[in-house]
Amino acid sequence: MNLYQIIGQDRIPQSGMLVIPGRVSSHEITVFKKLFAPRPITWLIEENAVLHEDIKALIQNEAGLMFSADDSAPATAGQQLKSALEKSGLLIFIPGDVVARSAVPCHIPTKVLKTLLQLGLPVLPIAVDAPREGGFTIDNPSDLPQAVMAVAEALPASKATTAAFQERLLLAHEEAFSQRTFLKQNLGVALLKGLKKFSATARIFDGADDSFLDYHKVLASAIVLAKLIRKETDKPRVGIVLPPGKGGLIANLAVIFAGKVPVNLNYTASQEAVRSAMRQAGLDRFITVDPFVRKFPSFPWPPNRDLILIERIMPALKRDIAKWMLLTKIMPVSALASHLRINKIAPTDEAVLLFTSGSSGEPKGVPLTHRNVLANELQFHSRLGATAGTKLLGSLPLFHSFGCTATLWYPILAGLELVTYTNPLENKRIAELIHQHKINILLSTPTFLRGYMKRVEPEQLGSLSLVVTGAEKLPVSLADAFEEKFGIRPYEGYGLTETSPATNLNLPDPAGDGIHPVIPTSRNGSVGQMLPGIAIRLTNPATEKSIPVDQQGLIWLKGANVFNGYLNNPTKSTEVLKEDWFLTGDVGRLDEEGFLFIEGRISRFSKIGGEMVPHETLEAAISKALALDQEGERKIAVIGVPDAQKGEAIVLLSSVAGMALEQECIDLRYKLMDAGISSLWCPKRIIAAKDIPMLASGKLDIKGCEELAAG
Repeated sequence: MNLYQIIGQDRIPQSGMLVIPGRVSSHEITVFKKLFAPRPITWLIEENAVLHEDIKALIQNEAGLMFSADDSAPATAGQQLKSALEKSGLLIFIPGDVVARSAVPCHIPTKVLKTLLQLGLPVLPIAVDAPREGGFTIDNPSDLPQAVMAVAEALPASKATTAAFQERLLLAHEEAFSQRTFLKQNLGVALLKGLKKFSATARIFDGADDSFLDYHKVLASAIVLAKLIRKETDKPRVGIVLPPGKGGLIANLAVIFAGKVPVNLNYTASQEAVRSAMRQAGLDRFITVDPFVRKFPSFPWPPNRDLILIERIMPALKRDIAKWMLLTKIMPVSALASHLRINKIAPTDEAVLLFTSGSSGEPKGVPLTHRNVLANELQFHSRLGATAGTKLLGSLPLFHSFGCTATLWYPILAGLELVTYTNPLENKRIAELIHQHKINILLSTPTFLRGYMKRVEPEQLGSLSLVVTGAEKLPVSLADAFEEKFGIRPYEGYGLTETSPATNLNLPDPAGDGIHPVIPTSRNGSVGQMLPGIAIRLTNPATEKSIPVDQQGLIWLKGANVFNGYLNNPTKSTEVLKEDWFLTGDVGRLDEEGFLFIEGRISRFSKIGGEMVPHETLEAAISKALALDQEGERKIAVIGVPDAQKGEAIVLLSSVAGMALEQECIDLRYKLMDAGISSLWCPKRIIAAKDIPMLASGKLDIKGCEELAAG
C-alpha cells in the first residue's frame, strides 16, 4: 500500500457500504485488503464478467457473491446482499476486464453500473489514477507513485443514481489526477526535456516555404533568441504576431526560455480589440517578420523600434546557434534550465497569456499558469495516446487557445512530427501537405471542414487516422457527409480558453475483441466524455442551485487546467470562479455513459414569457425547415433582442436571398410549428444580411450579429 497515495480516507463511513471502484487491477485488490482491514470484505462480481487471472488468484479463497446485470428486480437482489454489510462489512465490486482507451476513469459497462446502483445499497465510489498510463515518457518513473486512489463522498441508497455516481467519481478522479508529479514542474523545463529527448527524431515542416528544422536546431535557435529577448525588454510579457510555422514556434519557445510570458496577438481581430489586448498585457516588444507586417497593413503595428523582426536578426546569430547546437547535446536539462534562469519558476506562475475571441464583447485576458498548461497537455495526451513520430497538422492560429496547446507545446512534449501552414482556410494547400507528408492527425473546426468538402479530393486525406474539431458545434449531417466523402469520421471536442482549453473529446471507439465489453469513447451529437482529471457539476440557471448532471443546466468545471482569474478583472473573475469551480457559461448535460451534450451558451438563450429558448437548437430547427445545407457556409443566425411585451424576442439574420419578406417570416412560423416548435420560439422578424458575421476561429461573431440586428 506504500506504493499508493490514498486521498479522502476520512470519507470512508464506518457503516457497511457497497464499494464501487471505477477500475480495478490486481494491485488495487491488495490495497483494498489493507485499506479496509480489519472490516469483513465480500467481493461482488457480475456473473458475465471476465476477471484477470491475477485477480482470481487473489480472491479465490475469500468470500464472494455474484449478481446479474440482467436482473429485472435488482432491489430484491439487493435485499439478499445486505447481510454482507452487517457489522460494518463491505461489499467491494470488482469490474471485469473491458476494452477501453487509456485514462478512462470508469471501466464499468453502463448496464452493469445501473444495476449496481439499483440494488438499494449505500455506495462508496473510488477513483483510481495510474500515472504511467497515457503519461508523457519524459516523466521520471522514480518520482511517480504506482497509482493514486481517491475515495469519493459516499452516496446513501436513496441517492445512488448513475448521475450522482458519475459526478462523485469524476470529482474524486480530479483530486487524484491533480497529484501527478508532471504538474510540479514548469512549462519551460518540460519543453527542454521534450526537445532534448526527441532532438534527433522529430522535426517541424513549414508548409509556407517547404523548409524543415529538427528539434535539435529548434532548441538551439530558441535559446539564442531567448538571450536576445532578455536584453530587449524588462517587461514580463512579449507580444508575438506570427502565423503557425517555424518562426512562430521558435518565437514562443524563446519567450518561455527567456523566463517571460508569450502573448500571441490576433491579427484578424479589429484594431480596437488588438489595442485593448496590447494595453491589458502591458507589451513593449513584439516578435514578427517583415512580410507579415506588409501583409496586414491595417494591424495597429507599434513603432519599428518595438518590433523584433526575426528574419533580420536570426542570420546574424548563426554562429551562436551553431555553438548552442553543440552545447545542448552535452548539457543536461537541469544545467540548461539553470543557465536560462528558468529552473526557479513556480508551477503557479503565469506561463502564457491568451485573449478570448471577443465574440460577445471586449476580449478578456486569460493568464494560464505553468500548471494549467501542463495539466491540459497531460489530459489531452492521456486520452489521445499519440505516439512519438505521429504527424500532426498545425494550421490553427497560435492566438487560438487550442492552436496554442495542441500545435505549439503538445508536439514537443509527445515527440510528434509537426507540419504547419499559415492559413487554415487554404484548403487545397493544406490537402497537398496532408498528402505529401502523410499526416495522421488533423485538428480543425466545422467551418474549415466545409472547405475540404468543396475543394479537396478524397485521396488527398487518405493518410489521416484522426480528425478532431472544436470551436463550434459539429453538425451530425456534416460529420456524415465528411465520412462518406473521405472515409474518416470527424470527432467533436470541447473546451474554453479559461480551461487551457480542452475538457472533452470524442475519439473512435476502441476495437472490440469479441470477448470483453467495450467502453465507448464517442457519441454523435455530444462533445465527448470528460478528459481525465476534470470534474463537472450543473446548476439551475434560474435558481443557481445544484442539479443532477443528467439534467440540463449551467456547466461548472474543476481541474488543474482551470485558470485562476481574468487579467486585471477581479469583478468578472468573481462572477465565474467559485471555490475552484469555473462557470463556463454553457448549458448542457451528461448522458448515462458520461458524454457531455452542449445545449447552447447561456448568452445564446433568450428568456421569452418565462421560457428559456436555446438559439442553437432553434437554428438547427430552422435549417431543417428551410432545407439549408449544413455542410455549406452558415446562412442564418438567431439573435435575441429586447421586447417590451415579453422581455425578449427572436430575430433571424439570414443571408438566404429573398428571406427578409414578411410573408417568409409567416411561412417559417408555420413550418416550425408543424415541426413541434413552440410559437414562443418563432422569429418575430427576419433581417437580410449579406453574410453572417464570423470570427477567424470559425465561431459565430455574436457581437457583430447583435449590431446587425440593432440596425
